[in-house]
Amino acid sequence: MQTARLLAEIDARRDGLIALTQSLIRIPTLNPPGLNYRDICDFLAARLTAAGFSTRLIRAYGTPGDSDAHPRWNLIARIEGAAPGDCVHFNSHHDVVEVGHGWTRDPFGGAIEGDRIYGRGACDMKGGLAASIIAAEAFIATHPDFRGSIELSATADEESGGFGGVAYLAEQGAFAHVQHVIIPEPLHKDRICLGHRGVWWAEVETFGRIAHGSMPFLGDSAIRHMGAVLHQIETVLYPLLASKHTAMPVVPEQARQSTLNINSVHGGEAEPDPDYTGLPTPCVADRCRIILDRRFLIEEDIAQVKAELTALLETVKAQRPGFTYEVRDLFEVQPTLTDRDAPVVRTTAAAIERVLARQAQYVVSPGTYDQKHIDRIGRLHNCIAYGPGLLHLAHQPDEWIGIQDMTDSAKVMALVLADLLG
Repeated sequence: MQTARLLAEIDARRDGLIALTQSLIRIPTLNPPGLNYRDICDFLAARLTAAGFSTRLIRAYGTPGDSDAHPRWNLIARIEGAAPGDCVHFNSHHDVVEVGHGWTRDPFGGAIEGDRIYGRGACDMKGGLAASIIAAEAFIATHPDFRGSIELSATADEESGGFGGVAYLAEQGAFAHVQHVIIPEPLHKDRICLGHRGVWWAEVETFGRIAHGSMPFLGDSAIRHMGAVLHQIETVLYPLLASKHTAMPVVPEQARQSTLNINSVHGGEAEPDPDYTGLPTPCVADRCRIILDRRFLIEEDIAQVKAELTALLETVKAQRPGFTYEVRDLFEVQPTLTDRDAPVVRTTAAAIERVLARQAQYVVSPGTYDQKHIDRIGRLHNCIAYGPGLLHLAHQPDEWIGIQDMTDSAKVMALVLADLLG
């Protein structure tokens, strides 16, 4: 009977869920540079304080990107139950990526068309944030004597590594008292995401010697050297990575192998200012840099991942007179995987089956998200990603979230609370 009341309560809050999602989309929390972080935290603090939560605004001083112009603000809201018990924490990032080109709707309008709400961040992940808030509020309304505590957080900079958000909070001990974490990332409403692949970002720079462009034989082109590196990557490294496969249930299927993306190439003179109308000077490039994004599997060791690149560069060095290079580590994250028998996994799987009348699927994300910081820094392994939305819509033009998907996911989250705290 109480379960039926809880699910009916969420249905009754459907209009409120829509309005909340639209309000969040209409606050353009663009990262970079980190716009309107304080505005969205203030908005949520007012909403959750009115619902009975105590709230804290926390600035991640000194973290990458933090400045007086663009401070990294985070919100944690907490409500205590009538008796001691576990703490369930819903963590959502509030930042969104750049708009990009190709939109046919206002990216910050929150327009509704049929069952969809459109806007940058609708799917990734303001719809999930709104669903978790509605789930918590509906649970509290129907279970006023619940035990334990509920926390909701809205955190900064997940799209750029999470260092000004969850990583900072974890370093401050924000998860030391938490037993269960759900991150409402858009992994589909019938999927439980147990973790993610590993990542290593590196910068490779090749060196040459500058000379006049009309006499390139007097110089040594760093771009030509980098061309040899790229050829070796194409003919040797990519086939090697394609042969590596994982037992982790990574989605989509193509991501169950090791992958490498070349994020950028920079060689020679710096790009001129947009309003510059002159020609570049004729010089042989003495520097060329690439940024590599290597995603690796739980079966791989990161030392071996790095050694593969070093071996490739040494092969090029042996073939090209005058070739010198430098590799700089930029960012690395180990793969993470929550056990299927973890309490939050079992409880969420049961809730999905009750709401959707089908068994939950277990997946692993191709890219990282803030579970890495909760796991590695916060030392809390009872953590999953579960939320509404279709993963392939993230960062796309005309991004959208399904209203029914949000409603169903809110019901799942609310049943998780009922099982763990009811």
